[in-house]
Order: sequence, then structure tokens, then C-alpha cells
Amino acid sequence: MLPTHPRIAKLLMQVTWIVGGIGLFFGFNALSSGQIASALQWVALWSVGGVGLLSFVRHAVFHRSDAVRMGWDLGKRNDFQIEVGFANLAWGVVALVASCLDWGTMTLGSLILVFGIYMLQAAVLHLFDRERNPQHLRAGRHLINLAFAVCLLWFAFSVLP
Repeated sequence: MLPTHPRIAKLLMQVTWIVGGIGLFFGFNALSSGQIASALQWVALWSVGGVGLLSFVRHAVFHRSDAVRMGWDLGKRNDFQIEVGFANLAWGVVALVASCLDWGTMTLGSLILVFGIYMLQAAVLHLFDRERNPQHLRAGRHLINLAFAVCLLWFAFSVLP
């Protein structure tokens, strides 16, 4: 039986924010120096690949802990939450493979754009859920997710022609 205490999922969420932030920080830094290939590598590897893999672990492996953390605990396995984890795993793996095999600017930029669109949709959904259920999560978490999504989209539109 996997643990249900939200501490594990909270720690994984915090590590996810750090990993995503590292990718964006170094990605935007490289982009400001005109190093587009390096910028794409940072964001694809860390902010999509790393975030995708960590999100898979949080949503699918430690799904009960994550459900408790989010206030969505059903008292049993939530297959939809695990499906979201699988989606995170899919683009996380694709980001790692695309980066390692040098699939090019268009592929990496498009992958970052798709992930940014997904993250924006999830952030908006969580904001609406907070309005319906104010004790669900604190606003800071929602703002971090929204900021992450906006940064991904900004980055993608900066590197794609």
C-alpha cells in the first residue's frame, strides 16, 4: 500500500517547481544570449522532461498522496489521476528523447508549446476549482502553475518562427 500522507506529494511538487524553474532560468538566459539550441535543450530537458517525469511519479505512483494533497481523495485509486500521470510521462519521455537525439528547433519548440498549452489549461481549471472550493489549495500554488505555463508559452513563441 502506497502512503497517503500529502507530505510526499508536496515534496514532489516542490521539486517539480524547482526543476521546471531551473530549465526556464537557464533557457531564458541562453535565449537572451542568442543561443537558441542551448535554450531549447534547457527547457525541453528540465521544464518539460524533468517536470513530466516528476509529475508522472506524483500523479501515478504516489496518486493517493497527491489526491490528499489536492483535496481530491476518493478513498480509493483514481484512474483518471493516473491517466494524467501517464500523459505527463509521455511528453516527459518525448522531451528527453527529442533532446538527446537532436530532433531540432521545430520539434522541441512545438513540444514546449504543447506542454505550455496543457499547463495553462490545468492552471485555469485549478483556479476555477479554487473558486468553487476555496479551502482546496492556497492561491500561491495556483499562481506558480499559471506563471510556469505563461513562461513556457512565452518561451515557445520566442523560439518558433
